[in-house]
Amino acid sequence: MGSKNKLKRFKENETFANVIQPSREEALSGSFDLKGKWREHFFKNTNPIVLELGCGKGEYSVNLAKKYPEKNFIGIDIKGARFWRGAKTALEEGIANVGFLRTQIELIENFFEADEVDEIWITFPDPQIKYKRTKHRMTNKVFLKKYQRILKKEGLMHLKTDSEFMHGYTLGLLHGLGHEVLYANHDVYKNHGSPEEVTGIQTFYESQYLEKGKPITYIRFRLQ
Repeated sequence: MGSKNKLKRFKENETFANVIQPSREEALSGSFDLKGKWREHFFKNTNPIVLELGCGKGEYSVNLAKKYPEKNFIGIDIKGARFWRGAKTALEEGIANVGFLRTQIELIENFFEADEVDEIWITFPDPQIKYKRTKHRMTNKVFLKKYQRILKKEGLMHLKTDSEFMHGYTLGLLHGLGHEVLYANHDVYKNHGSPEEVTGIQTFYESQYLEKGKPITYIRFRLQ
């Protein structure tokens, strides 16, 4: 994507009512005014809140919002030029139960209060395979603790990935830390019984992985 196109999208994002772009200062100073108040002030309802972390173009967030109008969805990514697509689609189609937050995932606790979130989806994260990159791996111990702090006690976590490494690493970690694995499948399109929200929604990149014959994996779990 050219830099001209990116700038155009950044500018458009600023006009979108469903996009929140706090400054780093706002995040770090604790002055973010939607923290603890997403339901009443942003969505204006009392429905459950579901996050998609590293939402990319926002396809999953938008499609989940269509599928579950009784829930609120927030796609989170640092790359605003990417989720511009999802935000624009949601506005054009009048999907009011989805919004987008531009920030880094490591700052997540600065934007949500304890017990404010009901579910978290992590879709196709970078597996960060090199050892030096493990601190950026989105299901490592540090990140799991962050998610646990903002999730309700019975809150659900979902990991959908094309990386067998990420799938295996996360399963091993969850078992090792004593978290509750509710469902795991190393090839959701081949093995029967996969949840509908896993196989019924496909991202652009996911369809490319499938064309190459890459299996798509999924884990549903609870943090104990």
